[in-house]
Amino acid sequence: MKQTLLAVTLVLTLGACKSEKGIEKESQVRKEVKMESSIKDKTIAVLKSIETGDKEAVSYINPTNYKQHNLSVGDGLAGFGALLALAPEDGFKVNTVRAFQDGDYGFAQTEYDFFGKKIGFDVFRFENGQIVEHWDNLIEKAVPNSSGHTQTDGSTIITDLDKTEANKTLVSNFINDILVNGKMDKIANYFDGDNYIQHNPNIADGLSGLGKALEAMAKQGVKMEFEIVHKVLGQGNFVLAISEGKFAGQPTSYYDLFRVENNKIAEHWDIMETIAPEADRKNSNGKFNFPK
Repeated sequence: MKQTLLAVTLVLTLGACKSEKGIEKESQVRKEVKMESSIKDKTIAVLKSIETGDKEAVSYINPTNYKQHNLSVGDGLAGFGALLALAPEDGFKVNTVRAFQDGDYGFAQTEYDFFGKKIGFDVFRFENGQIVEHWDNLIEKAVPNSSGHTQTDGSTIITDLDKTEANKTLVSNFINDILVNGKMDKIANYFDGDNYIQHNPNIADGLSGLGKALEAMAKQGVKMEFEIVHKVLGQGNFVLAISEGKFAGQPTSYYDLFRVENNKIAEHWDIMETIAPEADRKNSNGKFNFPK
């Protein structure tokens, strides 16, 4: 709805001064809004097709040029089809909770009943209106955390579209400063005191909750390491960061979704997934190979 209102506002503004150049610009705006909307809509539709088998949605995937980065799924459209063929008699269930778009990328947070109940982040890259690449992280669904939050509840409203790039920079700086380089003296710069909503099932709200969780892990000899941020995607007040590191010594893929409010991190959802060893992989495309 926010995007629709923005599109209408832009069209009306341009219509107030109908020069030849203005008409050309209006046409371009209409094309851009349509393309952006289609990326988000197609992202949702393709995910839902796992449940419904909708052929139109599956056609959004490029049949001859589709690169799969889920290391447990075969490459290409054939790999996607082989996955669907494994569905139980009552099928898979798919409920996308949040969906976004950033340039040629569509990305979403989804609840699955998919060989058991799971939560996933999916990222699709589009070329000429079709999906040509897919990345994801999946985790088993867990009970609510000690603050009562589930892995997917919380705010879903996209705002502050004009702040997308600034919010992406904020999140990128936070992960690099705090999680990669351990500059803990800077952590207060990224939060509004202890006002921080947490959806990780093992961590309570606030910086205080994060501190207690890290302390408990340290006592158990468990170390969480972030080594490199591979991709940062955003739309308005939501930013998804995809990073690589280790958790308890195991190679790990980190997907962290943040909601930013008033230039501070206000809410967080995440999925950590152990990276499969090469011997167990069904494709050789790599977990983090994003186009430069």
